[in-house]
Amino acid sequence: MVIVTGVLASEGRFRIHVELLALAALTGSFFGDQLYYYIGRKYGAPLLKRWPSLSGRIDWAFETVNRSPAIFILSFRWIYGVRNVAPFIVGIAGVPRVKYLILNFIAAAIWAHSFAWGGFFMGRKLEEWLGESKWFVLGGFILFMIGFGVFGAMRGRAKSVPKPVEPAEPVQ
Repeated sequence: MVIVTGVLASEGRFRIHVELLALAALTGSFFGDQLYYYIGRKYGAPLLKRWPSLSGRIDWAFETVNRSPAIFILSFRWIYGVRNVAPFIVGIAGVPRVKYLILNFIAAAIWAHSFAWGGFFMGRKLEEWLGESKWFVLGGFILFMIGFGVFGAMRGRAKSVPKPVEPAEPVQ
């Protein structure tokens, strides 16, 4: 959404200021991750038991956060598959609150500005290269992302449905 909105901001027809877009993205990312961090600190271990399918990603994340918490906090937004559970992991791992608050803010600011300004400059380049056809490319990108999200949701749902147990054959 941030990238697409950045592209729309580059158009000029829409009253979207890239700095306000970055501020909105920073705010949502920062406060959401702070909330998940505190949930992880308070309720983390019992919640992890509810999602055994995440164990591979979670084990890797625990190892990484214990080895280098600052690098992990600054980079987890960029790691597909870890992004959603990382704040819980950091909270469970016991990273100090103030340290997480500062590093989370820095990481959210870098991420928000990268995506907002990245979308803005991508929109400018698409306009330069494709002219009015850039809307077809942008529409295709949006449809691709929606399809990717639906596929991921369906795949996750299929994994969470328990398989029926075959009845045992009667003993003769």
